[in-house]
Formats: sequence, structure tokens, C-alpha cells
Amino acid sequence: MENKIYFIDDIMKVLPHRYPFLFLDKIEILEKGIKGIGYKNVTVSEPFFQGHFPSKPIMPGVLQIEAMAQTAAFVIAQGDDELKQHDVLFMGVDQVKFRRQVIPGDTLEMHVEKLKQHKNVIVCDSKTYVNGSLVCQAQLTAMISEKQ
Repeated sequence: MENKIYFIDDIMKVLPHRYPFLFLDKIEILEKGIKGIGYKNVTVSEPFFQGHFPSKPIMPGVLQIEAMAQTAAFVIAQGDDELKQHDVLFMGVDQVKFRRQVIPGDTLEMHVEKLKQHKNVIVCDSKTYVNGSLVCQAQLTAMISEKQ
């Protein structure tokens, strides 16, 4: 099976996030509902750079984790058409490590893989790379719930 690429219009049909809190530009599904890569082009015009930090812009770690969580939610939703009618809600993050700063001009590649699922709770492994170098890693936990 070929990998499938989803662009911003496709992403916005699945995720409720919008500017300035949508941190994905495209997603490549490697294994439907299990594994994928999200891409985020980091630009100096991002609103968070006004205060983090004006003289040395660095993408906040919490926003890197949010980009990973959004990637995971989209990948999980692709596993079942019925899941697209539900919300994937972020519950927790464990084993977080930041390896280097993310700055304007970087392209984040969020690699996510579903590790396990028990009823409506899912655990994913996530690693973010820039130019092949690991910048962040975490284990994410999410819950599938009825759409509000």
C-alpha cells in the first residue's frame, strides 16, 4: 500500500484546531491508524516568537508536544472512518526529552506510532526530528470521546 499524503484542507476536516493553534502543514500516513509523520514549517512570523524570545526566537517545548499530539490524533482518526466522528483528546505526556532548540526555518517531522489501545485510551510513541536530528521525544496518551 502506498503512503498517503494529507494537506491542510484534509487536516482541518478531521482536527478542530485552527490558526494560530494548528501546528501541522501536512501529514503522511505510513500505516493507516497506526503510524504517520506530521510536518510543520516553523517561520519567524509565528505569533509565539513575539514573546519567546524576541532577540532569540525558540519554539516553546509545549508547542512541540502539541504538534506531536495533533499528528497522533490525525493518524489515529485515519484508522477508522467512525473515529472521524469522535474527538481524540490529549490526556497525558510521559518520558519527555528535548534534545535541541527549534528555531525559525526548521521543518519539524513528528513521527508517531500507536503502541497500544485499551478500550478508548490510546498510547503513542512520538519523536520529532529536524533534518534527521532528534529534537524531542515523548509518549502520548489520548482518549477517544464522543464529539461535542
